[in-house]
Amino acid sequence: MALTVAMMVFEAVGGWLSGSLSLLSDAGHMLTDATALLLAVLALWFAGRPADMKRTYGFFRLEILSALVNGVSLVGIAGLIGYEAWQRIAHPQPIRVGVMLAVAVVGLSANLVGMALLSRSRNLNVRAAFLHVVGDALSSLGVIAAGAIAWLTGWTLVDPILSIVIALIISVGAVGLVRQAVHVLLEAVPEHIDLAEVFGAMRAVHGVSEVHDLHVWTISHSMHALSAHLVCAGGEGADRDRILVAARAVLRERFGIDHATLQIESEQFAQHDHAR
Repeated sequence: MALTVAMMVFEAVGGWLSGSLSLLSDAGHMLTDATALLLAVLALWFAGRPADMKRTYGFFRLEILSALVNGVSLVGIAGLIGYEAWQRIAHPQPIRVGVMLAVAVVGLSANLVGMALLSRSRNLNVRAAFLHVVGDALSSLGVIAAGAIAWLTGWTLVDPILSIVIALIISVGAVGLVRQAVHVLLEAVPEHIDLAEVFGAMRAVHGVSEVHDLHVWTISHSMHALSAHLVCAGGEGADRDRILVAARAVLRERFGIDHATLQIESEQFAQHDHAR
């Protein structure tokens, strides 16, 4: 992350000195990656903080709120880049191509170093960081190509055109981030979970005759919760304990849901409760 932040600042300064909007846009692209890495670190740190009497789920949702703020900010950054690119297409400005190329080459070199450092790990978070760095390297290659075209042909419009492409890349990632954050904050069913399948799995537990008030939601990126009422055909004590153990095992093994609140009801209670 330190390498990404350092190169982001370096490219931003280089873009300002050279007058290259594509370099500034690439710095904005690196900002998305640096923020993603920072959110991952913050999520791990906050996950270790205990819950209290006012925040019974702890601080896990701060990860989602941070992602929402980050996504909205990046949409704004992409919009500013697009607007400035349009202005430069309408009113071309000179570019110090030599500075632009030098900064882009250094940026690509740093990205290649980052790829080499991250490529050997099998950790999922590190692999995700590796893919971010690969994206940065491709973006730097695009800036080098734009600089080469401007150097050889004098066609400087390639710089704002590339900036629009980078802004679109940032927008796609940012909009996806906002959509995911809003999905979680609305307590919608996690995208990888089929509620009908969960319902069927609960109904298939031996001794369960009906399932109602089924809710599944996300607390944080990797923590999902469920609440449901299970209606039992009969039995007391040990039978209900067996149903509870079996239902929790199904939720954990098939759907990855460890935080489940299950209310077990008799058929008589369920009929009376529904009749009210």
